[in-house]
Amino acid sequence: MNGSKNITATTLLLQLDCQIPPLVNDCNPCYFSPLKSVHWGLLRTVLMMSLSSLFNMQGLWTALAGLVLGMIFVHIQFPYLLQDCKYGWTLFRIKLKRDGFRKRKPFYTVLECFLERVRRQPDKALIIFEGREYSYLYVDRQSNRVARALRTHADLREGDTVAFFMSNDPSYAWLWFGLCKLGCAASLLNYNIRSKSLLHCFSCCGARVLIASEELKAAVEEVLPTLLEQNISVFILSKDCNTPGIETLLDKMEQASDEPISPELRSKVTMVSPAVYVYTSGTTGYPKAVVINHDKLWAITLYLSTCGATSDDVIYSPLPLYHGAGFNLGLHGAIERGMTVILRRKFSASAFWDDCRIHNVTIIQYIGETMRYLCNTPEVKEIDKTHKVRMAIGNGLREDVWRSFQGRFGHIRIVEFYTASESNIGFMNYTGKMGAVGRENFYQKRLCPYALVQFDAEREEPLRDSNGLCIPTPEGETGLLVSEITSAAPFLGYCGSPEQTEKKQMRNVFQKGDVYLNSGDLLRFDKDNFIYFQDRVGDTFRWKGENVATTEVECVLVALNFIEDACVYGVKIPGTEGKIGMAAVTLKAGREFSCSEAFLHVSKYLPPYAQPQFIRIQSCLETTGTFKQVKSSLVREGFNPSSINDLLYFLMPRDKCYKPMTQIYYNSVIAGELRI
Repeated sequence: MNGSKNITATTLLLQLDCQIPPLVNDCNPCYFSPLKSVHWGLLRTVLMMSLSSLFNMQGLWTALAGLVLGMIFVHIQFPYLLQDCKYGWTLFRIKLKRDGFRKRKPFYTVLECFLERVRRQPDKALIIFEGREYSYLYVDRQSNRVARALRTHADLREGDTVAFFMSNDPSYAWLWFGLCKLGCAASLLNYNIRSKSLLHCFSCCGARVLIASEELKAAVEEVLPTLLEQNISVFILSKDCNTPGIETLLDKMEQASDEPISPELRSKVTMVSPAVYVYTSGTTGYPKAVVINHDKLWAITLYLSTCGATSDDVIYSPLPLYHGAGFNLGLHGAIERGMTVILRRKFSASAFWDDCRIHNVTIIQYIGETMRYLCNTPEVKEIDKTHKVRMAIGNGLREDVWRSFQGRFGHIRIVEFYTASESNIGFMNYTGKMGAVGRENFYQKRLCPYALVQFDAEREEPLRDSNGLCIPTPEGETGLLVSEITSAAPFLGYCGSPEQTEKKQMRNVFQKGDVYLNSGDLLRFDKDNFIYFQDRVGDTFRWKGENVATTEVECVLVALNFIEDACVYGVKIPGTEGKIGMAAVTLKAGREFSCSEAFLHVSKYLPPYAQPQFIRIQSCLETTGTFKQVKSSLVREGFNPSSINDLLYFLMPRDKCYKPMTQIYYNSVIAGELRI
């Protein structure tokens, strides 16, 4: 009897012998690479002891001890295995959910999800804004008024597009759902743009109607003649307006019925129908309109669910609603979960935590430098950790700010992610690894193939081998992220810009005929499969034959105790190859720039080719509406002291310090008389 049990245990182990090594060696070399350095024989012995004892009830304790040892062994070798499996399972569940939405007839869009929430929790607050609550039912009824008013006074029909030129306001929600009920799409314009940029963005997606906030009336009037020439209907969110050509909307909404809208008005909407147009930040020229259809909108909407948000959470969103993070992830994600959104007109570092305490916020959204702004507020030890925030979701968080934020405000779970509005791939740092934007996951990579390829920073193009194919980046090195364009991971392109859409695609990447999306971002994968954002293409420059990552230099500069913020970029010097480093910095209150200390610091922490040759002192750094640094104007202005009013400094290694830049120094550099 015992012999048969041992034979059974041996048989099971033989099956493992047959299955595990091929899995390790073939199926997932990226994820299981650490196992190759581990003696499978040791784990095999532990399993043999456990299995043999398990089949013999007298050896139950031995079996349990063996299993515990095996679990400890696996945990040591694969510390993130459980988290990886949990995340993979979450992705699988999300995929099944999206597949179900696609199969339902009529299609289950975010609008249907919203209406379902209205039926389940009509009186729950969807939005709290400036002390007033707006319930799910109120937003629904207002959206019915919007749909009827626009259908009557703007002749809107299914398939039309309406542009929103609005500041953060609860009306964003009912205007959007009103359009959805008519089968229309929304174009979300940045309320900071003006003149030609405003006209460009409006025209990108073929909008027939413009709806603007009352406070943006002057900006609309500036471009009104052009809009009227194109027979565009222009509405202002007001009851009164004396400007010919601009109609009021609030009075027309009040006169309209709030009864439900017939689904027949949107009967032709499918998952591939355009839902929203969002715009790139415009740091390198005019913004481009990114197409987000109903299927992709679901992918973004379900992000909060992936993070573990529930209907009991309250999310604080001080981000602009014209941005995908605020509108798609924040607002729609909250609706899918049945949450309440605390909306702010604009981000305020001084009011941030007071808002969180008043409204019992449990989840906060961040983007760009907002977390650093919070860390720079006056410290109040008695209340800094007095709040209910358990999770922060966003991107662009530097490792030093991450550490400072958690040290000051408590161990809030930070879920850093990486993606772009037009991207077909995204990563999530589900383990909380400080500084990482995500982690490679086998299931995700099988679903949406991606890779890093070697990149020539000077020519700003991927390196290719003799066969014309891209060259994969070795482990631990920085490379350009590319993701395969497939039916499961499509690239929807830019509306009204076929040239830019084609430019974003790379062909013949790893084999003839394949097509990949060029992310435009440089990333790095480490030996433990964590992913780190390094730089954006165009921000990285090459000097003395070496690539210089601006983010790395910026992190070194802000470590100086007198520098508040830094923006690093490359400038051209006549007669030289590549670009040399320059930094625009802001100083901390009451501090002065130390020429000698700055030199010692950059000399210690940066190689010679990465040390900023020129440093420009500014009162503030220009950023976009989503707190991304704008470098184009700085690059154009260069380092000529005659055309720049700011203080300029010049690196002098011989004197071991930075020196004030004079016209004489500048002329010597341009003439090639001063060797750099």
